[in-house]
Amino acid sequence: MNPAAKPRNEALTTKAVLAGIAAMAFIVTISNVLVQYPVHVTIGGLNLADLFTWAAFTYPVSFLVTDLVNRFFGPSAARKVVYAGFALAVALSIYFANFRIAVASGSAFLVAQLLDVVVFDRLRRSPHWWVPPMTSSVIGSVVDTFVFFSLAFAATFSFIGPNVPFAIENAPLFGMLSIEAPRWMSWALADLGVKLLMATVLLAPYGMLRTALIRLLGLRENAVAA
Repeated sequence: MNPAAKPRNEALTTKAVLAGIAAMAFIVTISNVLVQYPVHVTIGGLNLADLFTWAAFTYPVSFLVTDLVNRFFGPSAARKVVYAGFALAVALSIYFANFRIAVASGSAFLVAQLLDVVVFDRLRRSPHWWVPPMTSSVIGSVVDTFVFFSLAFAATFSFIGPNVPFAIENAPLFGMLSIEAPRWMSWALADLGVKLLMATVLLAPYGMLRTALIRLLGLRENAVAA
């Protein structure tokens, strides 16, 4: 390792954390706004507005922010960005929705993002640059979806807040299959599908930003190990 690499990364850690927090704040805020707007697109008789909102496309960018901070400044810096995002997610959810949604949103964000940090850190030495962000984002997305939709809508968690009758009623899966399940399960599966798609699509901007930070700021990958 270049002896100057670690000091260079460490010298910019505070600025990187603040930039990461700012980016995370923007993503969480815009996602809380866009979650109010369903995707009014019909594909083969399937109305996507019944399954997810535009926030499904913006929220996954939060993993890109966490992973970039983790890559160059380590898991400790990444966790600081996550904690700030968690606080904002809860506050905005309470403002835009209700207590149960706030609990579900905050819990999902915190658990999934911290898991993303751990998985990415374990894989950071992979010879393939795309393995850590792809793997951690996929795992984080699965956990985020399961935690959020379960806490927000499953009848089991009604002690957090009132159930939404429409969400827990049985209906054809995705509104068109012969299998029936509570509607919130269709919402969860559709949301997860979009997140996994975005995890793949976002590898391109992640790769470009990774290269730019190395070339323009002289940062070194994995220079910070804790």
